[in-house]
Amino acid sequence: MRIVRRVGASPRERGSTTGQTCPDIFELSDGDFAVIGREATAELDSELPPDAARADYERIVVISRETLVRAKQDIPDA
Repeated sequence: MRIVRRVGASPRERGSTTGQTCPDIFELSDGDFAVIGREATAELDSELPPDAARADYERIVVISRETLVRAKQDIPDA
């Protein structure tokens, strides 16, 4: 598995002055996506709806709205 491309605008394009420690989305060679965001599992785990579940090895990650909105055009429909 490897990163194939960034999905959406880079942190610098979204206004980060350092381009470091900012949310990001990447498409992987197997077709999955990797997300860099703020870890919020402890904060949001109890807020999950009844039909949602998280495995012990999964984490809830928060990215900014702008990060996802700017990535929308790069996310394939299928």
